[in-house]
Amino acid sequence: MRAIYLDYAATSPLRPEVRAAMEPCLSDTFGNASSIHSRGRSARAALDRAREQLARALGAAPGEILFVGGGTEANNLAVLGRADLRRGAGQRPFVALSAIEHSSVRGAAEAVEAAGGERLVVPVSPFGIPDAGALEEVWTRKADVLSLIWVNNEVGLVSPVEDVARAGQEQGVPVHADAVQAIGKVPVRLDRVPVALASGSAHKIGGPKGVGFLFVRHGTELAPRVFGGGQERGLRPGTENVAGAVGLAEAVRLAVAEQGDEAKRLEALRVRMELRLLEAVPDARVHGTNGSRAPHLLHLGIPGVDGEALLMSLDLEGVEVSSGSACASGSTEASPVLRALYGRDGTEGAPLRFSLGGGTDERAIDEAVERTVRVIERLSRTASARH
Repeated sequence: MRAIYLDYAATSPLRPEVRAAMEPCLSDTFGNASSIHSRGRSARAALDRAREQLARALGAAPGEILFVGGGTEANNLAVLGRADLRRGAGQRPFVALSAIEHSSVRGAAEAVEAAGGERLVVPVSPFGIPDAGALEEVWTRKADVLSLIWVNNEVGLVSPVEDVARAGQEQGVPVHADAVQAIGKVPVRLDRVPVALASGSAHKIGGPKGVGFLFVRHGTELAPRVFGGGQERGLRPGTENVAGAVGLAEAVRLAVAEQGDEAKRLEALRVRMELRLLEAVPDARVHGTNGSRAPHLLHLGIPGVDGEALLMSLDLEGVEVSSGSACASGSTEASPVLRALYGRDGTEGAPLRFSLGGGTDERAIDEAVERTVRVIERLSRTASARH
């Protein structure tokens, strides 16, 4: 029985093209990019090319790209860097975020509050639309930053980032977009969407783990969170991960170039899976159907079964999936995202997330549906027998 990997939102395999791009930096071009000798200069040239390639793919300027250790670090730097800037001026920080943000943004905002700042959580509708009244408070009170996830990592709702970013630009409030799940799935052009800050991660799109970027639009100020060197404009000091940056840039280039065709392909597969699962399990609840959806995510609530037993049984059947965010420490409980979107209804049914990617095809979808239905039926019979 072959394993079927449907957890691409958690991570993805390294693409061969990315591995090939990185290989010289792991052998001959291994120098420290801050060294002045020839091998160091070669590493610096590779880093500069990667920055230019990444910027070009996203519609940014090379000087607006910071290489960091991943999406979590990028999100933390965006939120805490803005808050520390206000704190350094002797004022109380005030940060805002939508109610469906990734845990790395929620955690950063909570840290601001724990250190004496203020945190405002903007409610969202089941369509993923931020509450207009709460946004008005964000604009009126001039928040240091408003974080809005571009594509929610659990249910796949696409946020109205462009509209909110334009409003923030008009009101003088920088908007930060977490684009980790958006790149390669929906159009991401930073020359058309006026966010002040945007985060990305390599390993979600066929790149290496441990590297990401933070886009910082010219004129947007940040305070550093790490100290000790001048690399990355002093905002992320430390010896640069040249191979990682090269891999990130190649992964983003490929994802952006293929986005249109790949989105159509993944959406067709997601619809195929959704219809077949609902036909077999008609009382399952599909989350995210009320709003604009990313093509690669299918999140359901499965009634009458235990969430942990569901994931473990699917794993034994060779179906590799999750309940939601891979950063939730294996929890199978309803997440803050589901509760924010659906209230108490968000706690009903075992959460189950399928996320599709480059290796997903019709055969994988059909086999996964067959095995999933078999597991749900078996667990449902067991639960009924106990009652």
